[in-house]
Amino acid sequence: MDRVLAVIERFVIFFITLTIILFTLYIVSPIVNDNVAKKTAVELVEIPLPNNTELMESIYKAGKLVGNGNGMQYFGAILIKSELSLDELIEYYAEFADNEWTCVVENQINTDVDAKIMDITLSFKTNIDGNNYYIVYSWGDNTTIFHEFDLRGH
Repeated sequence: MDRVLAVIERFVIFFITLTIILFTLYIVSPIVNDNVAKKTAVELVEIPLPNNTELMESIYKAGKLVGNGNGMQYFGAILIKSELSLDELIEYYAEFADNEWTCVVENQINTDVDAKIMDITLSFKTNIDGNNYYIVYSWGDNTTIFHEFDLRGH
């Protein structure tokens, strides 16, 4: 009988420990994933600005941003005001791009971000007045287990 109680006690301790670990993962994962998105924006901020260009603000978002099914995406962007043309900015930021999903430059005509983000609203706070505002954005990546436990990706 003592042996049966010891086995039951170990099972209960194991179950409680597993529950605490899983609960902690669900609590910590959004924090970690938000930091990945923030890092994506910070990497853009740290790129030296081209001449005649001013950084206005940066934004970031983690969650299920595009597509169907499960999965997390990490989006970071900066809003710049520049006297350079779109083509000149694209050429400048191409030097810093690792792939087709980083350092993408587009015209920004209003406060709403339209960087192929579906199902969410993301906006700049800066009042955009003129045609010399541009968004530079990147899609980040997270290869840790935390993307699996973030409910925003499901």
